[in-house]
Amino acid sequence: MRTKTSVIIPTYNCGRFIAEAIESALGQTVRPKEIVVVDDGSTDDTAETAARFGDRIRYIRQENQGVSTARNRGVAETTGDLIAFLDADDTWEPTKLEKQIAKFAEDPEIGLVHCGMREFDGETGETLSLHLEGGEGDVAESLLLWDGPGIVGPGCTILTSRLAFEEAGGFDTRIKCGEDWDLCYRIARRRKVGFVREPLVNYRVNSAGAHYNIANMEKGMALFLEKAFAEDASIARLKGRAYGNYHRVLAGSYFQAGQYGGFLRNAAKSLWRRPASLKYFLEFPLRKMRRENDGSPPYEGGVRL
Repeated sequence: MRTKTSVIIPTYNCGRFIAEAIESALGQTVRPKEIVVVDDGSTDDTAETAARFGDRIRYIRQENQGVSTARNRGVAETTGDLIAFLDADDTWEPTKLEKQIAKFAEDPEIGLVHCGMREFDGETGETLSLHLEGGEGDVAESLLLWDGPGIVGPGCTILTSRLAFEEAGGFDTRIKCGEDWDLCYRIARRRKVGFVREPLVNYRVNSAGAHYNIANMEKGMALFLEKAFAEDASIARLKGRAYGNYHRVLAGSYFQAGQYGGFLRNAAKSLWRRPASLKYFLEFPLRKMRRENDGSPPYEGGVRL
């Protein structure tokens, strides 16, 4: 299978990390056709760092508009038939693209391939956790319900066909947190998903990550669900479970952050939508203690808490 892959690296004030990200893309065993860095209005030394790579990459600067707009801009500026996204503070293992491209060759119905991920401490480099359980085949329902294997770390683990990306309409720029989950769901509604069960992405954990803004996650995932049910009447039967699980995930996030008002509000909504969540909430303090004892960051259903 002969393919041409475009790599999109959106960045905002990640000058101290972006060289590693670019080098990991350049170091792939299957070289990408093009690597485009979309600078979303950085005020640090990102431009100077990118310039050191010369014509091995393409650098585009825009006014700050958010990661979704930056990714969409990158796709519009490229021509590869496969598209990969790499966050500027993360890195890839050398065989990431090679192994994902091989998955596409197995089944013409596949529109997206994701892979396992290693989370590491952004200060020490220590491995915090490995995520090696991902969904394959028809995973749209699992993504809608946050139930069962989903898409691992969708921001930087996915490789999608341009056709699938365009069919889905690209990233929704209204969503500030969870935009990648939303895109993956819209692709999965139309096409199969493949998975490489190896940690081919190194994801940097730091407190500045967008997923730590729980209010943005709450708004983004609410919009995701609103769109999903408005666009497809055939899934109406899943609405109670989907919203029950959505509020359960939010409750867990607020609890971990020590925001107990948000925890109680969402726990109540989860139980109202899906009473079966009661067992989850009764066991929550024990789960929290286990996570604190083993040092692993909270992560549930593909959504980092």
